Amino acid sequence: MNARSLLLCTDLDRTLIPNGREPESPEARPWFRRLVAEPEVALAYVTGRHRALIESAIAEYALPVPNFVIGDVGTSLHVIVEGVWERVQDWETEIATDWAGPADIADWLADLDGLREQEREKQGPFKLSYYTPADLDPETLRARIRERLERHEVRANLIWSIDEAAGVGLLDILPAKASKRHAIEFLMCRIGRGLDTTLFAGDSGNDLEVLVSPVRSILVANAHPEVREMAVAQSRELDLADRLYCAQGGWRGLNGNYGAGILEGVAHFRPDLADRIG
Repeated sequence: MNARSLLLCTDLDRTLIPNGREPESPEARPWFRRLVAEPEVALAYVTGRHRALIESAIAEYALPVPNFVIGDVGTSLHVIVEGVWERVQDWETEIATDWAGPADIADWLADLDGLREQEREKQGPFKLSYYTPADLDPETLRARIRERLERHEVRANLIWSIDEAAGVGLLDILPAKASKRHAIEFLMCRIGRGLDTTLFAGDSGNDLEVLVSPVRSILVANAHPEVREMAVAQSRELDLADRLYCAQGGWRGLNGNYGAGILEGVAHFRPDLADRIG
C-alpha cells in the first residue's frame, strides 16, 4: 500500500451535498472531484440514504461515483466496480447477531407516542426508521425503546438526529453492531487502510461516534453549533482532540462549508495531498 494512499469517507447530506442553509463555495465540488480522481484516493460515501437516493444525489449534484458506499445508516455496505454495485455479505453477517427484524420491533413499539414510521423505501432489513418531534428529549425516548427491546432480548443501536430543513427528528433503530464507525472500521480492515490513511467528514449528531473516535475526522463549518460543541468537548474528554479538525473557512478562499470543509480538513491532515486539490 502506498504511504500516500487515502480512504476518504464522507457523509452526504449537508456535508458533501450543499443542501443546507449556508452557501457553498462554487469551486468546492470541482476541486473535490479532482482530488478523489487521484489513483491513491479511495472514496466512500457514509450516509443514511438508501441506494436509490444515493444514485439520485450523484446525478443531481454531479458527485463522483465512489468506490464504496456505507448506506442506510451503516447497515449496508457496497463495493462499486465499473458502475456495478456489489453487496458485501460479510458485513450483513457481522451485524445480524441479536437482531429480531424490523417488523417485530415495529409491533413492540406501536403504542409509543411521538413515533411515526418513515416511508417504506427508507426502511431496510437491518433498519427501522421513524420520524419524531424535533423538540423531544432523545435520551428519554431511547430509554423507553431500550426497555421494550430488552424484554425480547434484542440489542439495538438507536441513532437520533434532526432534519433541520424539515423540522423533524429522525430515529433509526439498528442492530447493536451496526453503526457508521463500525462499518468504516470494517471497511478499513477489508481494504488494508489504517488510522493514518483514513479520513472521515461529517456534520450532524449521527456522525458524532466517528467524529470523536480515533479515526481522523473533519467537521464541516456549516455543522450545527451544538454538534460542534459536543464533538470538541467529547474529543477532549477522550484525549482525541488531535483527531478532530473543525473547518473554519479561509483556506484557499473557500468558506469551509460542505465540500470546502472536507478539502480544508484533507489539507490539514494530509498536506501532502493539498497540491492535488486546487
